[in-house]
Amino acid sequence: MKYVKCISLFVVYPLLVLGIGFYVGVKSSRYFYPEVKGEEARIPQENASEGSAQKGQASFPEGQAAPEETGQTEASDRLAELPETAEDLEEVMVSAETLCVDTKYVLEETDVLYHTVVETTWKLPDKYVGMNREQFLQAMEVYASFPPLSELERGFVGLEVLSFSRERVVVRMDYKFVQPSASFYLAAYDNEVVVYLEDRKTIYIETEISLDSLPAHLQQNIIDMMWIKDEEELYSFLENYSS
Repeated sequence: MKYVKCISLFVVYPLLVLGIGFYVGVKSSRYFYPEVKGEEARIPQENASEGSAQKGQASFPEGQAAPEETGQTEASDRLAELPETAEDLEEVMVSAETLCVDTKYVLEETDVLYHTVVETTWKLPDKYVGMNREQFLQAMEVYASFPPLSELERGFVGLEVLSFSRERVVVRMDYKFVQPSASFYLAAYDNEVVVYLEDRKTIYIETEISLDSLPAHLQQNIIDMMWIKDEEELYSFLENYSS
């Protein structure tokens, strides 16, 4: 009996020491490393979040936006190009209109000296058919820069486009109309008789009278610039020799 007690004491004592050592070791590890378990618990969540972000974000070359961002940028650019006000929208619509054969061509001939206006409506010249606003304005600028000789003779000084639409265009032409002088001169130009004012520079009338159809003495006088004293004598000459 005494032998059994010695064996039990011999076995129980080491087990008790081993258990106490294990307990002390666990407690000391928690004391010295209290956040290891918490960090290990957070790591998968952080990695999962980063993985989700990387999965939803594709990589593109530097300087190139993602397709969705590019689409948004292009849409923003198109919106920025749209007219901002009703006036801008109206201007865009007007510029898109083109002239047609039925467009009314209204001319306002203005005497800048006496401030009188004569308005006439004509058929639109064929050369303007199909033009939009910008093209028509450019054509008018060319006309004003290089007017026909007949217009210069009338005293043309400039023009302005007052309105433009498919139905009607209005052009104001400004003139310093040539005023008749007290006397005149008959001269020859391209084998036709031309009437000059007394300054001998301003053409008053292109008569379309052929120089060859006149008597020889008149031909020479006209070549030398024949003087006509007044309107009565001028119109008498025109009545006698016009065909």
